[in-house]
Amino acid sequence: MELFLISLLILLFFFLSLTLFILFHNHKSLFSYPNTPPGAIGLPILGESVEFLSSGWKGHPEKFIFDRLNKYKSDVFKTSIVGVPAAIFCGPICNKFLFSNENKLVTPWWPDSVNKIFPSTTQTSTKEEAKKLKKLLPQFLKPEALQRYIGIMDELAERHFNSFWKNREEVLVFPLAKSFTFSIACRLFMSVEDEIHVERLSGPFEHIAAGIISMPIDLPGTPFNRAIKASKFIRKEVVAIVRQRKQDLAEGKALATQDILSHMLLTCDENGVYMNESDITDKILGLLIGGHDTASVACTFIVKFLAELPHIYDAVYTEQMEIARAKAEGETLKWEDIKKMKYSWNVACEVLRIASPLQGAFREALSDFVFNGFFIPKGWKLYWSANSTHKNPEYFPEPYKFDPGRFEGNGPLPYTFVPFGGGPRMCPGKEYAKLEILVFMHNLVKRFKWTKLLENENIIVNPMPIPQKGLPVRLFPHQPLSL
Repeated sequence: MELFLISLLILLFFFLSLTLFILFHNHKSLFSYPNTPPGAIGLPILGESVEFLSSGWKGHPEKFIFDRLNKYKSDVFKTSIVGVPAAIFCGPICNKFLFSNENKLVTPWWPDSVNKIFPSTTQTSTKEEAKKLKKLLPQFLKPEALQRYIGIMDELAERHFNSFWKNREEVLVFPLAKSFTFSIACRLFMSVEDEIHVERLSGPFEHIAAGIISMPIDLPGTPFNRAIKASKFIRKEVVAIVRQRKQDLAEGKALATQDILSHMLLTCDENGVYMNESDITDKILGLLIGGHDTASVACTFIVKFLAELPHIYDAVYTEQMEIARAKAEGETLKWEDIKKMKYSWNVACEVLRIASPLQGAFREALSDFVFNGFFIPKGWKLYWSANSTHKNPEYFPEPYKFDPGRFEGNGPLPYTFVPFGGGPRMCPGKEYAKLEILVFMHNLVKRFKWTKLLENENIIVNPMPIPQKGLPVRLFPHQPLSL
């Protein structure tokens, strides 16, 4: 019996050793090309993912980038993150190269975890679905089209602040900012306004945001597992909304032009084929994710920095009150008002620079190419980093100092300020986000001044920056006569 156990242990040890050898050999072979960028490949499967993610969990995602820039003395370095070999591209020259070569040398890429959380119900990939969605959006999200939504956003802001901020001494800013931006997305994309319905949809999105860029371990209790479950729940809810709208359109109870959902149901492609309800559900889910997460982060950090910098608050207040005093009672904001919010938008841009909601994004090499003298093999993943320029003193002197003046005149150098990406893949919702951020600022500062309740609240990045305790603040309402 003892001999049998020893033999079994020896066999198990041999099997584990062989497995590890194969893993290391295969992992190393992925990087066995000549003249690739400098860097480290880390452990099989894990690579350097732990360091990459943990730097964000500790509130300094740029540390992973700058540590390696300093170590390798190169704007391009190799690593292995989210289970794949990757080249990290840093700086404006790299940004310009990637943004300018979209669909030529590079194409968008998402980790497999994204496809598992958002499995397309069609036979196309998430990447193909994103391309289709991008073709549908311009007529809704370009500045001229968005003008008709300003009044709706302002009315929703009025309702939001009356319901959740008014007559409160203290509030948690981050969940309220998410509630505000999500309610706007539900209203403009699907005409869903009922607060209970919006709340039922919004909760699961928090799990999705935390699970998209996490270790893809599908075990109970992991962020990845919670994100998959949340996605299934939301998909079921959105399918029901799509089916109801389809019926309402057929019965004349809904308008063809009332929102993006109606447009999707009534628009056919060049072959006369209409999208089915599952296809539409995929696209609405993508819009709901992109339509509120980044803006809610920006709104939260606007509150944070305005509390910390009274002179910045005073300048924003002055600008917004000039607009508010010129309005008749009950009159909503208009496009002309938004154009007057120049300083407020400079403040928002500085927030987007220091606390970038988008840390970066992946691309995939469509073919072998050489960049900066380094060989990049076909199939390698490429990651561009917003923080490599946003927090680099070469492009933004004293990068951790809050200075809206950076955006006056001609503003930052090209390809250094990239909170929405750039090139053909620039976020199509940039102008939409700008509108809801400015509407939020206007309605906030004309009602309140505030102070932070936690002086040194930690910031975690998972995958977007979030105040660890939700940014609690104490409110000081302005007197109505100040209007």
